[in-house]
Amino acid sequence: MKYVCELCGWSYDEAEGYPEGDIVPGTKWEDVPEDFVCPVCMANKDQFYKD
Repeated sequence: MKYVCELCGWSYDEAEGYPEGDIVPGTKWEDVPEDFVCPVCMANKDQFYKD
């Protein structure tokens, strides 16, 4: 599943994770920390939508 930032379009892919942010591949979106912010525009986690 992918989740896309509604502000800038950056996407989080659960299969790939976000290793640069210490989020391992396979991490479900609901398991990403609540204080996660978009690495491009700093949008909050609640500003992402399921793609």
